[in-house]
Amino acid sequence: MTAPLIYLSHGAPPLADDARWTRELADWSGQIEKPKNVLMVSAHWEDAPTTLGSTTGAPLVYDFWGFPQKYYEVTYDAPAAPDLADDVTRLLTAPGQASSTTVHRDESRGLDHGAYVPLKEMFPEADVPVLQMSMPTLDPRGLFEIGRKLAPLREQGTLIVGSGFTTHNLRWFNPRAGADAAPPMASAEFDHWAQETMQAKDIDSILDFLAKAPAAREAHPRTEHFAPLFVTLGAAYESGSLDNQSVIEGFWFGLSKRSWQFN
Repeated sequence: MTAPLIYLSHGAPPLADDARWTRELADWSGQIEKPKNVLMVSAHWEDAPTTLGSTTGAPLVYDFWGFPQKYYEVTYDAPAAPDLADDVTRLLTAPGQASSTTVHRDESRGLDHGAYVPLKEMFPEADVPVLQMSMPTLDPRGLFEIGRKLAPLREQGTLIVGSGFTTHNLRWFNPRAGADAAPPMASAEFDHWAQETMQAKDIDSILDFLAKAPAAREAHPRTEHFAPLFVTLGAAYESGSLDNQSVIEGFWFGLSKRSWQFN
């Protein structure tokens, strides 16, 4: 099978309490063939050089603070993916490439909430092996090139997932207003631009979004939550499959949860 490529907005731990969003994620996974394994690139792991997480079953990383205790008791015991780690290392370090890449391993590093929170809704049986990979940079073109190198993984059934948030300004987060409150204008403008630009397959504009998108620096005061998209986009480009669909849309506490799939 040739696996699709996805970029999803992953939500905070309370995503599990949002009936609409959890249903959307479950419906999404139900529409794609179960992958052989998952390579997860989360906004919550920046580490240079490129680092691969545990292939021996390290515990989850509860990388958040101030939440009710129940969110620290969530488990997700997906199988490890050591063979995928070997394949990723081979692809990123292959000789003769224009840019050399160093790959490290960190067997103590389990899945963070950018990985297990959405995966728990998409593959609740935890029966798909998962490997998480760090982002060694936030440079869009650097991540795009990493995605290009990883594109062959699709042919062996690996689902490459970029996990971030289409807009991510936590100053907009207002629990008193409710999850379904109208988004700030800046969030809505950026979301609309992102959808139109993705439909147009305008890669250059997506990669140069800080200069091209309206309200970009408001939507992303720091760019780590948009950055995983560039890995997905690079793999799609290299595969010749830039056709995409917006699978999930709408806003959650003012943040755009728009998510895309490339086939």
